[in-house]
Amino acid sequence: MKSIKLVVMLIMLVSLVLGQGKKEKLVPLKIELPKPMFVGTPQNLQVPNLEKPLGKARPDFLAPEGTKNVALGKKVSSTDEEPIIGELELITDEDKDAGDGSYVELGPFTQHVTIDLGAEYNMYAILVWHFHKQPRVYFDVIIKTADDPDFIKNVKTLYNNDLDNSSGQGVGKDKHYVETAEGRLIDAKGVKGRYVRLYSRGNTNNDLNHYVEVEVYGKPVK
Repeated sequence: MKSIKLVVMLIMLVSLVLGQGKKEKLVPLKIELPKPMFVGTPQNLQVPNLEKPLGKARPDFLAPEGTKNVALGKKVSSTDEEPIIGELELITDEDKDAGDGSYVELGPFTQHVTIDLGAEYNMYAILVWHFHKQPRVYFDVIIKTADDPDFIKNVKTLYNNDLDNSSGQGVGKDKHYVETAEGRLIDAKGVKGRYVRLYSRGNTNNDLNHYVEVEVYGKPVK
C-alpha cells in the first residue's frame, strides 16, 4: 500500500515539474507607434474619473513569445454600417496615422465595432486608437470579447469606463483617459475568444465616435 502511495506521489511530482517547464517565455511586445501630433496634456478637461498623465513613455508590455497582432486585415462590422467618414476596414489596416484618410467617423450616441478574428485566440493585449490628432477623451469606452458574433457565449468585459450605464452595458469603474499616439493598451490577460467588440459614446469635442486602429495581440488556441 505504501509503495502505491509512493508511486502516486512521484507521478504527481513529475507532472508538476513538467507543467512548470511548459510556462511560456514572456518578451516585450513590439508595438509600432504613429507619429505624435501634439505635445503635453491639456489641463482644462472637466471629465470625472480622469486618469493622470504618466508623464513618460508607457512601460513595455510582456506577452508570450510569438504573440502578434491577430486583428490585422480581419473583418469589421459596426452598429453604424455607413460611416460618416472612411470605411470600416481602416480599423484593422495597420495604418495608425492621425491624418485624414486614416480614421473612421461613426454617428453620434453609443456605437460599437466588432472584429471577427476568424478563429479562437488567447488574447494578451488590445490596443485602440480612437483619434489622436488632438487631445480628446472618449466616453463609455467598453471592450468585450466573446466566442460568438451575438456576444452570448463566453462574454468577458475587459474595460469599462461608463460611469452611469448610459450605454446599457453596466456601470464601469475604469478611468477616462486622454487620447495620445500611444493608443490605449488593455491587458487582456490571455482571455480566450474569437470576437472583440469596442463601444464608445462621443467625446469631449463632439458627439461622434472615431477609430483610427485596433490591434489585438494574441496566439491561436492550442
